[in-house]
Amino acid sequence: MSKPRVVVAGLGDSGLLTAVHLAGARQVGEVVGISAKTALVSGQELGVRLARPDAWARDYFIGFDRFRGLDGVRTVHGNLLGLDPAARSVTVQDADGTTHAEPYDVLVIATGVTNGFWRRPEVQSPAEVEAELHSAHERLGSAGTIAVVGGGAAAVSSALNVALAWPGTSVHLYFPGERALPHHHGRVWRQVQRRLTEAGVSLHAEHRAVVPQGFACDAITEGPLRWSTGQPPAEADAVLWAIGRVRPNSSWLPTELLDADGFVRVDPQLRVPEAHGVWAVGDIAATDPLRTSARNRADKLLAHNIRATISDRELRDYEPPRRRWGSVLGVQPDGLEVFAANGRAFRFPAWTIDSVLQPWIVRRGIYGGVRRP
Repeated sequence: MSKPRVVVAGLGDSGLLTAVHLAGARQVGEVVGISAKTALVSGQELGVRLARPDAWARDYFIGFDRFRGLDGVRTVHGNLLGLDPAARSVTVQDADGTTHAEPYDVLVIATGVTNGFWRRPEVQSPAEVEAELHSAHERLGSAGTIAVVGGGAAAVSSALNVALAWPGTSVHLYFPGERALPHHHGRVWRQVQRRLTEAGVSLHAEHRAVVPQGFACDAITEGPLRWSTGQPPAEADAVLWAIGRVRPNSSWLPTELLDADGFVRVDPQLRVPEAHGVWAVGDIAATDPLRTSARNRADKLLAHNIRATISDRELRDYEPPRRRWGSVLGVQPDGLEVFAANGRAFRFPAWTIDSVLQPWIVRRGIYGGVRRP
């Protein structure tokens, strides 16, 4: 009997790692990855991306041809148009505008979400991605006053990194609650708050912004900012919206596979109910209210479950953590701080970033080897 053909729809962080785990597995035949980009364009570390785009691109904007783990994967550059579960195929519009069907035996849905201007599903070339990186950097660099709106890790990281990159710029962080990072342990916010204050960021708690009608929060705008919480308007030369208004990239999927918010319904093993051979992982998978499978290495569990299904072995359940964990601020001059779910921090000293963390832990250990550019 021939080995099953696997199609991975979406090659962001979760989809790429799933493809790497499945490529070369003895239970699996051909692996096909479909992506709107020709490279990994990570959704991680927005603050570093804005403040130091070249440093960010070195670690988070990497051509697929550089990943050794993708050597056995056929990548397709295009946009997903539809899924036919009965025919077991997806329809793809290639980058040149033509369309074709990709049949599958196993389908992994990993098309993620749209979030601001930094996570979009449009087909782009490497040159277009690079131009977008530097355009946002230059826009912020020319501003005298920057307002960052939002209370999550993306907003907090952006405020700190922008303030450090342009010390003469007045940077303000506005968030709706009593504290930012509400899904992290309280210890995390206390430590991050101190770093923000030391960098000169002005903190404005309990400010809930009025979003302009029809605005998708997908561009850097200008002030004034208005508040539904009653404070006077705030002026800013540049407004960065990081309010977590994510939209699932699921318009190509049948509605019966989605929950009320448009995310893909999954069972504890990451299978999509009522769609034989279909699985989902990452930000698009409705695993839990925070959709944590993207940040908790569920790609490895998913690959195990696919192989186990083919081999008729026992599957494992995905167990979401109760709190966010991981890096919040990205790499800083004194190293990288990684927070555990209990709020305790572990620091990678600065000297380890380029000598241990990136080459050995990330590129070799997680991605299975990344060639030099």
